[in-house]
Amino acid sequence: MNRSQEEFAKAQRIFPGGVNSPVRAFKAVGGTPLFIDCAKGAYLYDVDQHKYIDYVLSWGPMILGHAHDEVVSSVQKAITRGTSYGAPSVSETMLGALLQERVPYLEKLRMVNSGTEATMSAIRVARGYTKRDKIVKFIGCYHGHSDSFLVQAGSGIATLSLPNSPGVPESVVQNTVTLPYNDTQALTTYFEEHGEHIAAVIVEAVAGNMGLVKGDVEFIQAIRCLTKESGALMIVDDVMAGFRASYTGSMGVYEIEPDLICLGKVVGGGFPVAVFGGKAEYMDCVAPLGSVYQAGTLSGNPVAMTAGYETLIRLTPQVFTTIEQQVETLCNGLKTLAKKYAVPMQVVSVGTMFGFFFSPKPVRNFEDSTQADHELFAKVHQLLLERGVYVAPSQYEANFMSSAHTSTDIQQTLNAFEEVFAII
Repeated sequence: MNRSQEEFAKAQRIFPGGVNSPVRAFKAVGGTPLFIDCAKGAYLYDVDQHKYIDYVLSWGPMILGHAHDEVVSSVQKAITRGTSYGAPSVSETMLGALLQERVPYLEKLRMVNSGTEATMSAIRVARGYTKRDKIVKFIGCYHGHSDSFLVQAGSGIATLSLPNSPGVPESVVQNTVTLPYNDTQALTTYFEEHGEHIAAVIVEAVAGNMGLVKGDVEFIQAIRCLTKESGALMIVDDVMAGFRASYTGSMGVYEIEPDLICLGKVVGGGFPVAVFGGKAEYMDCVAPLGSVYQAGTLSGNPVAMTAGYETLIRLTPQVFTTIEQQVETLCNGLKTLAKKYAVPMQVVSVGTMFGFFFSPKPVRNFEDSTQADHELFAKVHQLLLERGVYVAPSQYEANFMSSAHTSTDIQQTLNAFEEVFAII
């Protein structure tokens, strides 16, 4: 028994399933989850002294790589000034202003501690503003674990084959409407019949929780047009895709302005930070200006604000472009290898995100994703781990690149895939 197995046995006596977030348990790929000792740059080091090229990057936040020297130095200085004030600080304003500079339609915003808090709060604003109850979401899109969203969700829900979650009353989700992703006709039909009752449509324009699936341009444009016509709000969940799908997030891909947007992951530079915001007309409904209540003891804490600010100021357009180029090199290499070894593989990339499905046809929605070969994915995942490459432990998750990944890392990754493809 290795050290990770020993630690997992201990953890299972303390935490449900031995983990503090379900996908970490490796249920989709088998084996024992890695217990990490430390991380630096593009690499993870487990408690058994194994080194891995990391494409999970804490599920996206570490766009500059792990433990970036300058970010760590700034965070260390911030800690000496206090870890939480429960009162306003300049660091909050600095990060907020930087976000407004990068994302112009963030006229006003509120800091929170998780993507779940951000999406939950955004729909509360939409309902409070419109005085309507119905929320439209799409099958396979994961918007956090608040009750309203655990209906045909992606990510860990899909990984564990839980279409809905016990513990969520029917009365809570009766106003959550789920429609197929990338199905413009289904969306249009629903709006024709129920548009006047819809408070908002929430969408991952670049979905990362059924694997990486890009929304069709027509589909995203239809959401914008239909919500405007009906008086509903368009909420874009960019918790994952923000500052990932493009330099400004998914809306930079589509050049569409949403009413509200949710950000997270990269925004916190590895600390628990998320944001919801948008047009001042809607955000002015939030207390203390308005009557829509939202609060958080640790929201905007100075250490997390510093980490987010120091990360984003180093994420320049040039840095982002370099990371994109590394993704392109890796994905082109994977496509070449799949063809060489006749592996039925779909390789997808958007900005600094990438993913792959073992499927003979393109994946456009959750149903397509479920039909991919998940057993083959599990086998490949294990074989890649043996060769020092760590990709997301579920075909329903996206992968990420950082500025710390080098050309050597990319080539070593492609070499590992080639070795695996030669024996599967």
